[in-house]
Amino acid sequence: MKTVFLDSDVLLDLTLKRPDFVLPMLNLIDLIQNGKLKAVTSPIVFVNVNYFLNKYNRPNKTSLLGYVRSILNIIEVDETTIDKALKSGITNFEDAVQYHAALTANADFIITRNIKDYKQATIPVLTAEQFLRTLS
Repeated sequence: MKTVFLDSDVLLDLTLKRPDFVLPMLNLIDLIQNGKLKAVTSPIVFVNVNYFLNKYNRPNKTSLLGYVRSILNIIEVDETTIDKALKSGITNFEDAVQYHAALTANADFIITRNIKDYKQATIPVLTAEQFLRTLS
């Protein structure tokens, strides 16, 4: 079974129901819920999603976070991950941490809309829509 690392922006597409991006995420979530795909994310992503749910004053924030937590695994970010991110040469430090967390979790793909910040990635970095097209 393939493992995908879900970045902040795609989980925000889902939880904030961003009109241009929510449908591919719903399709991806369907695959995860049906056991055809495993999804992971980092604690940083989870905190980012919480921040924006608060910022946009979303009702049922706890339920949304609980739902997100129920469909994915939260992987560890430790000092080794941080050290690798610091040495990586990736200019956006948060993305460097996410990338190295995804590598540590043996993710097969990183799903994000922020592809440009993962130029040095050694695993495929795709949008949810691009990833879904690879399955056809």
